Amino acid sequence: MIWITWIRKRAALGAALALTGCAVGPNFRSPPAPGTTAYTAETLPATTQETHVAGGEAQHFQFGRDLPGEWWTLFDSGRLNALIEQAMHHYPDIAAQQAALRAALEDVRAGQGAFAPQLQGSVYASREKVSGASYGPGFPAFLTSIYQANVNVSYAFDVFGGERRALEGLEAQASNQNFKLEASYLTLTSNVASSAIQLAAVRDQITATVDIVALEERQLALITRQFELGSRTRADVLQQQSNLASIRATLPGLEQQRAVAEHQLAVLTGQFPHDAARIELQLADLKLPQDLPVSLPSALVAQRPDVRAQEAQLRQASAMVGVATARMLPQLTLTGSFGGDTLHISTLFAPGSNAWDIAGSITQPLFQGGTLRARRRAAIAAYQQAAANYQLTVLQAFQNVADTLTALQHDAEALKAEFDAVTAASESLDFIQRQYDDGAVDSVTLLTAQLSYQQARIAYVRALGSRYTDTVTLFQALGGGWWNRSDPGADGS
Repeated sequence: MIWITWIRKRAALGAALALTGCAVGPNFRSPPAPGTTAYTAETLPATTQETHVAGGEAQHFQFGRDLPGEWWTLFDSGRLNALIEQAMHHYPDIAAQQAALRAALEDVRAGQGAFAPQLQGSVYASREKVSGASYGPGFPAFLTSIYQANVNVSYAFDVFGGERRALEGLEAQASNQNFKLEASYLTLTSNVASSAIQLAAVRDQITATVDIVALEERQLALITRQFELGSRTRADVLQQQSNLASIRATLPGLEQQRAVAEHQLAVLTGQFPHDAARIELQLADLKLPQDLPVSLPSALVAQRPDVRAQEAQLRQASAMVGVATARMLPQLTLTGSFGGDTLHISTLFAPGSNAWDIAGSITQPLFQGGTLRARRRAAIAAYQQAAANYQLTVLQAFQNVADTLTALQHDAEALKAEFDAVTAASESLDFIQRQYDDGAVDSVTLLTAQLSYQQARIAYVRALGSRYTDTVTLFQALGGGWWNRSDPGADGS
């Protein structure tokens, strides 16, 4: 990652900074990892329930295992891999975050300049008419030219470490921006995977609904023929037409969900919806990851980009306490200049035209109406705020993981229940259909069976999609494995 490079460049400054005195303010230390040893109060099974169907495989939680950097490859879908790779190269937010990181690193380099002497060169030339009266009565006026060339040097000694704390704050800003970039990668890859799964699930729901519509159309044709032969009533035909229309009415909503998912994937991959190629993806094209690496609680805070970004904000707030403290203490500055001062440009650099000076000063704020003390108290309060925000971010991170682990357990149970329900509804519909054809049951009973089957099949597809989506959510909650990934395009160029 490009933010590491500027850390090495600071080594040359270390000795010089050590000679300028101690740094006031707190020396920042990363907060310790939480002492909790588990994510949930109850002991979770190491393996989820299994359903003997594609996507119903048991998932195994491998606690203590490291998450791969390209976690999306665990779904074994070349199409998904291609979508995520395209998104990582073309989504504008990634480019924006990379540019923000480069700007933050340049701010660090600019801050390092405070530890070097400041040199400034100036050249001055003027021609003026001088009144003789300023020299004495009757003295004639005259023209004169003045030429000056100087090099001014100043150096502010960082006796109490105010500049070092300011640089520390800039470094913390760069670290914060780096983890914002990692968070953007994680959000992007998770959104692409979730949107692709949503698209696949909706398409499967549309397929199931179309199949049911075809079934209802065949049923309507049969009842219509029976009505023409006199064995059915007009009411039976109208009831079946109503059934068919009700099921057809669910298709526009599903089609809208499909369109929204396609539009979202187009934007996530850096394309206009009009220009994006149609994505052909079904849940059957994805493999449900069965071995799920789960980081230990002690490692989570080091792996979540949002926690690391909040830690960087805490470090920056700590540095600002030192900056505010140093501004209350004496400031030592050394200045000097060397150059030439002459009436003729040809003698500007002659030995007789040389001029120089050197001076030192100590400035101590005496009274500023309580401004400096108030700013220091404000910096301390900002640090306390950052510490509380860090603690909240850590708690929310553990909640994310706990919620997802239990969700995966319940998803497996829900899928088993929905699979059993759709199997029973299918068998029941077949049985009632035969009874209806024989005239043993009325159309209301058949309608109830048809609707039960439709609802069970749609619910099953949704439950299957939830297993894939919550698996993505788990990988996101664990930090996405960014520490094991090489960021494409994040070369700082």
